[in-house]
Amino acid sequence: MFDYKQLQNGSDIRGVAMEGSERVNLTPEAAKRIGSAFVLWLEKKAGRKSPRISCGRDSRLSGPALAEAFTEGALSAGADVTDFGLCSTPAMFMSTVTEGYMYDGSAMITASHLPPNRNGLKFFTRSGGLEKADITEILTMAGSGIFPKAARGNRDQADFLSVYAEQLTEKIKKEVAAPDYDHPLKGFHIVVDAGNGAGGFFVEKVLLPLGADTSGSLYLEPDGNFPNHTPNPEDEHAMGFIVKAVKENRADFGILFDTDVDRAGAVAPDGRELNKNRLIALVSALILEEHPGTIIVTDSITSRGLAEFIKQKGGIHHRFKRGYRNVINESIRLNSEGRDSQIAIETSGHAALLENYFLDDGAYLITKILIKLAKSRNSGEDLFKILDDLKEPAESYEFRMNIGTPDFKAYGNRIIKLLTAYAAGRDGWDIAPDNHEGIRVSFKRGDGDGWFLLRLSLHDPLMPLNIESDSIGGSRIIAKKLVEFLVQFSELDISKLERFAHYDDES
Repeated sequence: MFDYKQLQNGSDIRGVAMEGSERVNLTPEAAKRIGSAFVLWLEKKAGRKSPRISCGRDSRLSGPALAEAFTEGALSAGADVTDFGLCSTPAMFMSTVTEGYMYDGSAMITASHLPPNRNGLKFFTRSGGLEKADITEILTMAGSGIFPKAARGNRDQADFLSVYAEQLTEKIKKEVAAPDYDHPLKGFHIVVDAGNGAGGFFVEKVLLPLGADTSGSLYLEPDGNFPNHTPNPEDEHAMGFIVKAVKENRADFGILFDTDVDRAGAVAPDGRELNKNRLIALVSALILEEHPGTIIVTDSITSRGLAEFIKQKGGIHHRFKRGYRNVINESIRLNSEGRDSQIAIETSGHAALLENYFLDDGAYLITKILIKLAKSRNSGEDLFKILDDLKEPAESYEFRMNIGTPDFKAYGNRIIKLLTAYAAGRDGWDIAPDNHEGIRVSFKRGDGDGWFLLRLSLHDPLMPLNIESDSIGGSRIIAKKLVEFLVQFSELDISKLERFAHYDDES
């Protein structure tokens, strides 16, 4: 019997949906059962029978079949289902809180930036995205295959993406308040790379109606083969396309969305990539103008320079665990304690704002930047000069080291525990006291002039290692220190780290 819990990926569902080198496990039958289980879960949580559900999908080739199967499962369990067709993940949540719609729950069929053969599901209620325990419960119900008989629900269709886009356009109009109220982006040349995902709507339904010139935009047509590049703002190859488009078109701004538009990266007019630390710095500065002194929650791998930047701008930097639900929940927790935290943002591009339901929404994030961009032009300022105050590392590397034992979590945690004890006894190893994930150690100038963070992957049998240095060559000094310790762990593949550490010795 198939174990449905294999499909769990934290607070999402992910699986293989198309034939290829991997065995298919996210089948239409699985999606149908999950649809029925989601209805039962909603009835249990909301206490009402026959809930209303919205269902959307990104551009993946397996999307229509999975959406159809999910819908059939939900209908058979008694829910009324509205099919949104191609949509974005943030829009699916907004369908639960928008007047005139107010669905009891929503489901988005997407696997974000994963390869074309993968797919998955994300769920929302009016309270936000589901938690890990909720997904476990839904998959347990789906695995049982036991669903009470119910009167079949009703099905219809709607174009909610246009409703969501109008919310963004109205926000820009209202906050920019330009002399030409309806066209606040007139005179701006903005190029968008949708990566053949669901983000092409932002050009058609937001930028063009607001007066922007979008010529030179890339890959706006949905294509689940993703023939041009992975739609992923973290991916250097993908970012290269939008950087080139900005330079060739002499654009004022460039935007790269991931497949389901819950993340975004951007490009300044001079071709500087605005992702990872730079994106966090830019957005933090904007948020701190509106909310002085607020806490900026980020994931664990942000740079020392970013922490200094946020402090300089009057904010408080709070590093937390990787994973978009982790940083969001941490920001929510801080607010519940009476400590103002307006944003949770990952280096991956996930950004959730208190003012927007703590929804990680790439299009909303870009909307905030566009509003400031337009206001800056009207006042004769250069928005991107903000980044001149961001001290960036001279070097930055990531190594993903596989663990070769089935009990990888215990093995990885043992390494972290022993490394922590080892670091505590070494001169010049400064263990970060405010770290919430793995171990982070800093080194002074002349001894590496940087830091490393070693952690255990949230879901996979590997240990990501990030190393940064403010001096050229400092990362290798830090790497050599780590190799001396890690070489004793035979089930941890440190071969790439070893080659990097001893490159100069071999050349």
